[in-house]
Amino acid sequence: MKSEGERQTRPAGAQVRKWAGANLRPGGKAPFPTFALARFPFVRWCWICVVCCSSAFAVPVKIELPAETAVFKAGQGAELANGQCLVCHSVEYVIMQPPSPRPFWAASVKKMREKYGAVIADEQVEPLLNYLTKHYGVETTNNPSATVTTNGAPKSTTAAGSSAAPLGGEAVATKYFCVLCHDVNVKKIGPPFKDIAAKYRTDPEASKKVTEQVHNGGSGKWGPVVMPPFPMVTDAETKAVAEWILSQK
Repeated sequence: MKSEGERQTRPAGAQVRKWAGANLRPGGKAPFPTFALARFPFVRWCWICVVCCSSAFAVPVKIELPAETAVFKAGQGAELANGQCLVCHSVEYVIMQPPSPRPFWAASVKKMREKYGAVIADEQVEPLLNYLTKHYGVETTNNPSATVTTNGAPKSTTAAGSSAAPLGGEAVATKYFCVLCHDVNVKKIGPPFKDIAAKYRTDPEASKKVTEQVHNGGSGKWGPVVMPPFPMVTDAETKAVAEWILSQK
């Protein structure tokens, strides 16, 4: 009779063969490949090679997600929601929430900032809460006429006689949070600005196309992720940011 120490040092192969013996078919034969894998190491290695080779030559499955089209409703503060919220999730995440008052949205924004690292400045919190409560709060969520705004929102301009100093293109991109989704040189959520410039470099209607993309948004040109419309960007600001984007090399 073997000692406890001898039983503990029993080879793994012996344990496998013992298991195979306990699973013998009537007639004294273990089911293939159980017996062969337990008894012959060469067969074991061949079986592993077959499995690995089959995986290596498997046909890859390509999954194409449908293009997103829904964006936040037009209104004061929409640029904050478009610039901050759509960086991490689609507008459906907001739409699917139950009818909720302002404290719910405040808790959600706090969670996004503290748990998920959303870069929302302190001075942006109140305007963002005002927008979410007004357009997706209790008083509007139950209203059947409150629908999702889709691409093609109308363009708006500043009031006549505005004395605001014109911004440069880079400043406009920062003001409307373009830089959260785009970088000059590398891809983030959207394409880098230099790739946009390269695509339209020889296009005589480049400025017009970039302007339409800014005001109307869209998806499908650079992948399925939606670019929300920014109808609140003035004509002067749009011209400045379009020229700045198209100047990147």
